[in-house]
Amino acid sequence: MKFLKILFGIIVVLAIIILVGGMFLPKTYSVNRTILINAPDSVIYKNIANFNEFYKWNPWAKMEPTAKTTFSGTAGQPGHIYAWIGKETGSGEMKILKVEPNKQVDIDLFFKEPFESHADTKFNITPDGSTNKVTWTMSGENNLISKWMCLVMGGMDKMIGKDFESGLASLKEKSEKEI
Repeated sequence: MKFLKILFGIIVVLAIIILVGGMFLPKTYSVNRTILINAPDSVIYKNIANFNEFYKWNPWAKMEPTAKTTFSGTAGQPGHIYAWIGKETGSGEMKILKVEPNKQVDIDLFFKEPFESHADTKFNITPDGSTNKVTWTMSGENNLISKWMCLVMGGMDKMIGKDFESGLASLKEKSEKEI
């Protein structure tokens, strides 16, 4: 009986630490990476806004090429969807919300598994001398689990920043080969 009281006390203290501590952890996150690409904005835009092309350079498709993927809607238009189900990458979908041709693609990224969450993902293409600067940004809100996960893993930037860098390098390579 004494053991159960101690165990219950430990559980209560841990629950309080998790709940109260979570109130002091960041409520939001934002990760972005930028690269210069020596290709026309129209080529870069097509490789981002057309999810059939996006699939060819995105880092998570390369991580798990056996994931089941589907594409629906009109490529490059609001409502265009890229969905996936994988063992390593979980499941989710990307849906284009808004486009500004050759300048910006705004996407709702919905993770279904392993943890449900939404993220606002944007690709901005801006002229930079004789090249184009592409900035990939993902931002969203942390729930209690993701707050603690970010604390343990070093934050969203550390968790996915390298994937963004790898993806942008692949986008650069693909886009520059197409000119």
